[in-house]
Parts: sequence; C-alpha cells; structure tokens
Amino acid sequence: MAMLPDHLIEKLANKGMIEPFVKTQIKYSEDKKLVSYGLSSYGYDLRVADEFKVFTNVYNSIIDPKNFSEDSFVNIKAPTCIIPPNSFALARSIEYFRIPRNLITICIGKSTYARCGIIVNVTPFEPEWEGYVTLEISNTTPLPAKIYANEGLAQVLFFEAKETCLISYADRKGKYMKQRGIVIPRI
Repeated sequence: MAMLPDHLIEKLANKGMIEPFVKTQIKYSEDKKLVSYGLSSYGYDLRVADEFKVFTNVYNSIIDPKNFSEDSFVNIKAPTCIIPPNSFALARSIEYFRIPRNLITICIGKSTYARCGIIVNVTPFEPEWEGYVTLEISNTTPLPAKIYANEGLAQVLFFEAKETCLISYADRKGKYMKQRGIVIPRI
C-alpha cells in the first residue's frame, strides 16, 4: 500500500502528472523477475526506455558541456545495454512527467543497480517542468554492466511545498522543458 498522501496519488494517477502511470509496484512479469517499477511507498520508480547513448572514446573526443560533440557516444536501441567498465551512458524514461507548481522532485538510482556499482544521477524535476527524464548512468566498476530496458532504474521522490514558487521552470523558459528523447547538454 502506498504511503503518499491520497491527494498526491490522485495527481499522479488521474491528472496526467506521470504517463503512463503504474499504480502498483511491479516486480514480476510472466514468471520473469524484473527490476521493480511503479508506485512505491513514498515515490515512483520510473522505467528506462530502450534508447541509450553510450560514451566512447573512438574519436578521442573531449567532453565539453559548452561544445558537446555527437562523436562522444554511440546510439543503441535494444532491450538491454552494456555499459563498458568505468564508463557512462545517457538514457530516457518511459514515463513523461508534468510537475505541478507546488512540487519538486529528487530522482535517485534504485538500490538493485547501486549494489552493482551502477550510479544513476538525475537533477531535480523543478516546479512546472515537463518531459521525458534524461537519465545519467555511470558504471563505476572495472567490469561491463548490463541495464535492462522497460524495467525500473530510478526512484522519484516528491516534495510538496506549502506555497507555490514565485518563478517556476516554465516561467523561466528552461532549456530542458518538454524534452522528448535523450537530450544532450545545452548552453
């Protein structure tokens, strides 16, 4: 049973805040174990889509957030993704999020992956931000690491303010608003 307040669950489920929304935590599918996803005790476990950008050094590129090169990664569309040792990948969520003006979220990696040396970093979803989430996945181990598409990767925790913010992400016309795919750095 979920422990989020009923009014917040109502927003998540029926007001398009998360689409598609899974109202229970899913752990199995046709006798197949899954990395869980869906509504959890105090948050929502999002799923990773089957699109990945895995960083490579084939072209001896330099990672520069002010001048990001498409040569820095290879695109993969598959049910699993192997991230090389001590490497990094970008992915996106299956779920599309619409954050109300009185909420902010923090998104952190699931413990199943963290215990394998996989770190998921996502910046907060600010008030009135919307889009698919670009997920940053680091393999901190000296071994290749496997990520499963269409299964849980990170948990979104929701923080509700007593008052709405004065200036939202939408008001500022944030550069990552309504992102659709895996979005690389923008300046």
